[in-house]
Amino acid sequence: MAAYLQWRRFVFFDKELVKEPLGSDGAAPGTAPASGSAASKFLCLPSGITVCDSGRGSLVFGDILPLSSLCPPGIPEEKQWDEPIGVVPVERSSPLDGSPELFCGLKEEDTLICFTDGSVKLNKGDITRDRHSKTQILHKGSYPVTGLAFRQAGKTTYLFVVTTENVQSYIVSGKDYPRVELDTHGCGLRCSALSDPSQDLQFIVAGDECVYLYQPDERGPCFAFEGHKLIAHWFRGYLVIVSRDRKVSPKSEFTSRDSQSSDKQILNIYDLCNKFIAYSAVFEDVVDVLAEWGSLYVLTRDGRVHALQEKDTQTKLEMLFKKNLFEMAINLAKSQHLDSDGLAQIFMQYGDHLYSKGNHDGAVQQYIRTIGKLEPSYVIRKFLDAQRIHNLTAYLQTLHRQSLANADHTTLLLNCYTKLKDSSKLEEFIKTKSESEVHFDVETAIKVLRQAGYYSHALYLAENHSHHEWYLKIQLEDIKNYQEALRYIGKLPFEQAESNMKRYGKILMHHIPEQTTELLKGLCTDYRPNLEGRGDKEVPGCKANSEEFIPIFANNPRELRAFLEHMSEVQPDSPQGIYDTLLELRLQNWAHEKDPQVKEKLHAEAISLLKSGRFCNVFDKALVLCQMHDFQDGVLYLYEQGKLFQQIMHYHMQHEQYRQVITVCERHGEQDPALWEQALSYFARKEENCKEYVAAVLKHIENKNLMPPLLVVQTLAHNSTATLSVIRDYLVQKLQKQSQQIAQDELRVRRYREETTRIRQEIQELKASPKIFQKTKCSICNSALELPSVHFLCGHSFHQHCFESYSESDADCPTCLPENRKVMDMIRAQEQKRDLHDQFQHQLKCSNDSFSVIADYFGRGVFNKLTLLTDPPTARLNPSLEAGLQRDLLMHSRRGT
Repeated sequence: MAAYLQWRRFVFFDKELVKEPLGSDGAAPGTAPASGSAASKFLCLPSGITVCDSGRGSLVFGDILPLSSLCPPGIPEEKQWDEPIGVVPVERSSPLDGSPELFCGLKEEDTLICFTDGSVKLNKGDITRDRHSKTQILHKGSYPVTGLAFRQAGKTTYLFVVTTENVQSYIVSGKDYPRVELDTHGCGLRCSALSDPSQDLQFIVAGDECVYLYQPDERGPCFAFEGHKLIAHWFRGYLVIVSRDRKVSPKSEFTSRDSQSSDKQILNIYDLCNKFIAYSAVFEDVVDVLAEWGSLYVLTRDGRVHALQEKDTQTKLEMLFKKNLFEMAINLAKSQHLDSDGLAQIFMQYGDHLYSKGNHDGAVQQYIRTIGKLEPSYVIRKFLDAQRIHNLTAYLQTLHRQSLANADHTTLLLNCYTKLKDSSKLEEFIKTKSESEVHFDVETAIKVLRQAGYYSHALYLAENHSHHEWYLKIQLEDIKNYQEALRYIGKLPFEQAESNMKRYGKILMHHIPEQTTELLKGLCTDYRPNLEGRGDKEVPGCKANSEEFIPIFANNPRELRAFLEHMSEVQPDSPQGIYDTLLELRLQNWAHEKDPQVKEKLHAEAISLLKSGRFCNVFDKALVLCQMHDFQDGVLYLYEQGKLFQQIMHYHMQHEQYRQVITVCERHGEQDPALWEQALSYFARKEENCKEYVAAVLKHIENKNLMPPLLVVQTLAHNSTATLSVIRDYLVQKLQKQSQQIAQDELRVRRYREETTRIRQEIQELKASPKIFQKTKCSICNSALELPSVHFLCGHSFHQHCFESYSESDADCPTCLPENRKVMDMIRAQEQKRDLHDQFQHQLKCSNDSFSVIADYFGRGVFNKLTLLTDPPTARLNPSLEAGLQRDLLMHSRRGT
């Protein structure tokens, strides 16, 4: 039982008399009229009012019948009561004994009528329209019914019935109407009400000693409100009680000392949720209390209507703030469903109040309730004082639990732990069961712990949250535990192990070279994470690019050679860089070795590596290595593999190895004919007697026709020892072959001239004389010709149906068309290539036989204007100009060679 004397009193309502005309300015009743309104007189109701109610925008009052109503203008009064809306006294005939006392309606089809003899009659149907509605006696008793209330819970409808001596509930949505007696004492008329959902729709019964609350099946809490209860009403979460207390009249700021007599009635508005009195005032002889338009209306016997308008939430909160009643303000804000931002503002003000009073523990608890709404820096600045480090720690812990902390907050909290040297709290903060429960930035925590020297805690976080780089950095840079770092890398997945070996491989190779080399061998061949000292067989093996780890062995050549030889043996398809580096190591050892036997062995190993097939396509680096270490056998082998025949010959020329020069020309001259020309130039520059080698070269040049005779003579003219006898046989044979070639060319020219003359005569005959077609057979099917037939000037004749089947056009002979097409294609090709000057110049410079290029372009007609049968004779190129052009081209070709 709660005693109301302990409840604080507030003035959360404004009181004023209602003026008339009611709502004439369009405002709701109870509000002040507009400026300039004619309303200046207070409303005064007629005397003898016994019936009051409100609803649907109207206040209803009167003396049984007829009823009068107060409603906003523009709404006819007869429309206000189309259906029952509440509990009012009525007069109506009934077959039951006694006079009607109460009338209550839930829906059009359910209506209740109560009688003074304690009976309650339930009508199924609309009693205002249907006089044959079904009637059921729901309740019979010996005490008058003083109150009724319906409560809907899902599909179940409950009815509360209160008499002067008891309280009962019925289930009216079923068939048998089960009854539950809730209490053995009742209340007077108008002393019961039904609360709203804020009090779980409980039925309120106001007795003289207490106010009781009821559920449909049991009694709820009760409140000890003194005084003889006259009226009980529920209004927007408040319980309104009008009572008479003949002993003491409560003080009210709305009443003077002279008005506080023992006959006055007290109106109290209780907030049952927050346990305070929202308003208290003294009235003279209250008739009823009505609620409409968001306000309370108190009707007194003198005909006055008093409006009680609730203050807005912000005003009420400010009143509580002025009295430092923050806890009550918080409860009020929650009951008024204030948003989270508004609540946070109250918590902040409460915290500031406690902080100013020196209650830092209480203040931080209020600040904690603002997390998510209030900027954390506002709170942190207040507790940065070293003496308040415990409060700051509590706030930061909650900030992290709600996952609203940033990296700076984590840093600050960890610094608080380390400054307090509270290892237990520190371990509790960082050691969580799963990563999903972590409420801080792990990387920031690792940095702070490492800086503070808490290496074990930092390692714990790094290992449990897979921050591998931080774990290795602490092990290698701070603790210097290289073995543990290498073991940790061996447990990582392939991608992390690869990246960390690239980063820390040099440090590990410097301190533990053998173990690091073994790990690299496994990482580059068939890596599997080493879990609990054994490889994980279920994980598929992966291999890294071994070439990328070569820089790690910069200062460890012995381990590098072991690694490279292992990779070349176990994994023959290793990257080319592996073999290049291995060759470099072997050549270095070979070049610096003094023992002949060991040097020969190293020589064989280097040659074997070169011949392994790994340098066939990519040998540039290997060639540079062999040249740097003067490894001649390797250089010649790579030249030959790369088909660098001229380099081979130049190598022998530099070492004046004449026989090898001729050998190279004989072996590779077919693939590169220019070798013979270079050999001839080489021997021509030698002043010593090289007749034997010159003769061998000239013999091959003659057989392959590699150089013009004039160029051969000019080349040998620079050698004082090369006499005419050296080239006499060459020149004689050359002149004989040229004479034979000239005779063949002249015979071909005569034949072409005769053919040209014959064709021209034939063309002339076709132009000047008629053509007689004497063919008797078709040129396609070789059958006798029959009309209709097709004849061509070329002498071919066809059946018309054969011609139509095989011809591609009406103007071309099917028999001659293939040959004519070849000729026309050649003419078009020559015409297209006539202006290819750049291409001609490029081929002329790059070709070893410039004369062949010039002859080819002459043959295409590049240097002659193309002469067609339709061209006039004057269109031909001037012979002198043609001869001059040919002379210039010959001179250019000579300079090019």
